Amino acid sequence: MSFLNLIRWKNLLLIALVQLLIKYALLEPFGFSFGLTTLQISILILATICIAAAGNIINDIYDVEIDFVNKPDKIIIGKNISEKTGYNLFIILNVIGVGLGYYLSQSAGKSAFFSIFVIISALLYIYASYLKQTLLIGNIIISALVALSIIVVGIFELLPVITTENRQTLLTFFKIILDYALFAFIINLIREIAKDIEDIDGDYKAGMRTLPIIIGRERAGNILFVLTLVPLFAVSYYVINSLYRNQIAVIYFLAFIIAPLLYISIKSFSAKTKKDYHHISNILKLVMLFGLLSLLLYKYN
Repeated sequence: MSFLNLIRWKNLLLIALVQLLIKYALLEPFGFSFGLTTLQISILILATICIAAAGNIINDIYDVEIDFVNKPDKIIIGKNISEKTGYNLFIILNVIGVGLGYYLSQSAGKSAFFSIFVIISALLYIYASYLKQTLLIGNIIISALVALSIIVVGIFELLPVITTENRQTLLTFFKIILDYALFAFIINLIREIAKDIEDIDGDYKAGMRTLPIIIGRERAGNILFVLTLVPLFAVSYYVINSLYRNQIAVIYFLAFIIAPLLYISIKSFSAKTKKDYHHISNILKLVMLFGLLSLLLYKYN
């Protein structure tokens, strides 16, 4: 369990789930011939979660000092797993993930795609060792990587099989994937800022330069509130503009995405304590999950 908690197994399951949903809920039901076989999508998922798991490990290694203040009861590195073992796991998982990415790129006939896995692996290390300490840059980078874990399925599924005849159809699918990637980016960015406000005490002692440390907790809370309005209005517009004819989809989005987003906006406006921001972070996780599960509705739309 220490290892599973170290690699954030719930987050990895969410990554695997969304990649499966894009292939089997969004693309496959429409009967088009796409790029990845069942074996290849399995390799893509395994490569992605190995690299993401390695990123979680190196992040915990660099965050030991901060975690002693922010969450002393959840420390794993140095307590249940030694730092040396953590580094070894980080290297092993990265080698497996990048190696699988290389094999997948070659088998798909797109060797240049291999660079995606190298870039993700490198950015996760740079994020943990340096970028996390900088104002907003770390938040944006990690949110972009979350979005990229969604886009990468479209890259491997659609780009290798694109032709003049199917270009418009495949571009339509790719735009939908980009919409979900943008949704994941915004929700994760809001959650990163909420976590920074929650963890301000430990981050300050570690000399980090997060948004709440630079401008203060109250001003950061105001920015958080404004940012929560972005996905609320964007998803509402999406439902009105694109899904209004599908009653089931409208009800789903209202109940499981728009209503929680409205609750988060109200909660962030009045949030004061560490517990409040932790609660907001957890609700954002649920919004992310329900947002991604909405991919199941497309074959009925």
